[in-house]
Amino acid sequence: MGIAVRESSTRRFPGVGLDSRRQNERVIVAVEGPSAAGKTTWCLAHGGRFVPEYVPTGKEPDGRDLDAQADHWVQVNSGRWAQALELERAAGVAICDSDPLKLHYSWSLAVIGAAPWDRFRRELQRCRLAFATGSLGLADLVLFSTAPQEQLRHQKAADRSRRRRSFDLHVRLREPLLAWYTALERSSPGRVLWALPDDNDALMTTGPRVDRTDPALLDALVEQLPMP
Repeated sequence: MGIAVRESSTRRFPGVGLDSRRQNERVIVAVEGPSAAGKTTWCLAHGGRFVPEYVPTGKEPDGRDLDAQADHWVQVNSGRWAQALELERAAGVAICDSDPLKLHYSWSLAVIGAAPWDRFRRELQRCRLAFATGSLGLADLVLFSTAPQEQLRHQKAADRSRRRRSFDLHVRLREPLLAWYTALERSSPGRVLWALPDDNDALMTTGPRVDRTDPALLDALVEQLPMP
């Protein structure tokens, strides 16, 4: 699978890019936060080459077959994880515009009543199997933008480059998304940085974690989450 990357036309971090191959700089970084929180803007300004956010094709499963839907999204997640691994091998640091493991989405939808809990449970089952085979994992470091709702709405209105048709739904998902990554930080301390930093120092505080694809880490994360 080739690397589906975007590259910033502005500055890049020192040591982040295809010329950086030092083993102690190998790391996968996910840039996360609610819609309009500035994830893509940050990646474009700071990330050099990066794994882009998934763009809907219009052919995604509609939820009538929950098993097919779960299989589809785990395949999408695993594909982005493979891109991150390949970019990490080539560049040392792989930055991802949104987390390759987007299991938080189905959980957050269930929390606000916008999707059945069975959807999350089936995706979790398949994600766990993907972890066990090493085809999916958790980023070594997550940079999380904690912008409040008012700021999100302001930034959305100011960004004329994207329509964000589901923006109101994603605003409702802000609190569950924050709860998800709070649970991740509790289960794996030091894995989440609650800001989008101005320089690369924060990216070098960790390396490739040995538990990236450990199903036990995924289990520990889920145990921290409120469930019905």
